[in-house]
Amino acid sequence: MIQNNVHSAANFSGEPPDLKTRYNYLFLPERGKRVQKLINFKRMETIRIALVDDQQLFRRGIALLMSENPDFRIVLQAANGNDCLRQLAEVRELPHIALVDMEMPEVDGIGLNVLLKERYPSVKVIILSVHEKQRLIARMIEAGASGYLFKNCDPEELTEAIYSTYRNGFYINQQVLKAIQHASSDKNKSLKSVNNIPIELTRREEEILRLICGEQSNAEIAGQLFISVRTVEGHRNNLLLKTGCQNTAGLVLFAVKYGIYEIDF
Repeated sequence: MIQNNVHSAANFSGEPPDLKTRYNYLFLPERGKRVQKLINFKRMETIRIALVDDQQLFRRGIALLMSENPDFRIVLQAANGNDCLRQLAEVRELPHIALVDMEMPEVDGIGLNVLLKERYPSVKVIILSVHEKQRLIARMIEAGASGYLFKNCDPEELTEAIYSTYRNGFYINQQVLKAIQHASSDKNKSLKSVNNIPIELTRREEEILRLICGEQSNAEIAGQLFISVRTVEGHRNNLLLKTGCQNTAGLVLFAVKYGIYEIDF
């Protein structure tokens, strides 16, 4: 059992992009160090964000909050899933992250999450919801959402979630972790894929999975294990294939579910 004090999963895409470093955003003291760690790296571009919510007042409030941070840029606002998909077909640049409401007319957040994974897999979804049922939270993360936040979360956590998801592909908070742990009693059981097929992981695969959970990039893992980056990428792809997980978020949740990795808040 490995313990680490982390809030997010590994960087699925490998290395963080390059260019500027920001220090001019204020955060709650207890989050300052975590958020500073997330934003203290070079990036090539601002983080492009889509807002999808049928409540216009809520959308405007989030858009105003995002406008206060020079690292964020709203590229799309939509009132439901269909509206979002129509706009995505026309935008010049896809958003990096979509903040998606759970309950909307026409196509809701559950359906939009599935469609985005099929049509625009590079767009990472953070669900914003009033629902606190642990089973629903676990279901959304297992379906490929990169994060799940309650709508009454504070602005600092939303900001932290965006940075973490952009850099690492995933954001996990205490509510999500509790939901996954509550939904699972499999820590001492044989490993099974998300399709309920028995699987086995090699010692090397488990080792790399733990490092992924510890927010290590492909290059960092390669350096630590004295193997090539390509070999790490191969192991990562094998982990995705074996477990049936859709992304890094799924891998971390798989590791938590089976006791391969433990996150300590």
